[in-house]
Amino acid sequence: MSYTSNIKRISRGVLFVIEGIDGSGKTTQAKRLAASLASDGYDVLSLREPTDGKWGKEIRDAAHANKSRRDPEQEYRLFLMDRRQNVEENIAPGLSAGRIVILDRYYFSTMAYQGARGIDPKRIRIENEAFAPVPDRVFYISITVAEGLQRISRGRGGFTSFEQEEYLNRVREIFDEHLTCLPFVVSVDGMCRPDEIFDEIKRTAAEFLDTLAS
Repeated sequence: MSYTSNIKRISRGVLFVIEGIDGSGKTTQAKRLAASLASDGYDVLSLREPTDGKWGKEIRDAAHANKSRRDPEQEYRLFLMDRRQNVEENIAPGLSAGRIVILDRYYFSTMAYQGARGIDPKRIRIENEAFAPVPDRVFYISITVAEGLQRISRGRGGFTSFEQEEYLNRVREIFDEHLTCLPFVVSVDGMCRPDEIFDEIKRTAAEFLDTLAS
């Protein structure tokens, strides 16, 4: 989705990422941030991963059908192919054009979710950063697994294989261990009200963009 009216210029493209376990509200917050920045006059490109491309659809179809999972390495390779395509066709061109690219999930989710399946998160980060741009800011919405599962149950009426409690506990542990130590990651308390979460994300994003005003 692209928002391009009344463009406010910045000195370079910016990459914002929203991360968190299932049920954290990241998709809602990513959409709100994109709409808010667009209304402020910025040129915004809103994306998600897995994408709607060939490889992303394959990942999504398997998850939605709750099929038996592939071998972890095979599954990881699908995420890599999907991300390479997203970088080449969307992320890199958007940044080159000076746009604000907002991603709902990125390679940090791959570190956490595929890391929970036994692949070294450090290896995942190195392999992804060999071709995928490092974000300017990652907003990590932190919630408990119990709360995330409750929200999923209320909203969707069931769970996929990606949303089992033991598995999500491992996912959350990896997020906490590997993300919170990075200087560009902003941890946000996901147990707060959605408006409070958004206010913190928007304030931090606006402060960063102010440094790039042209």
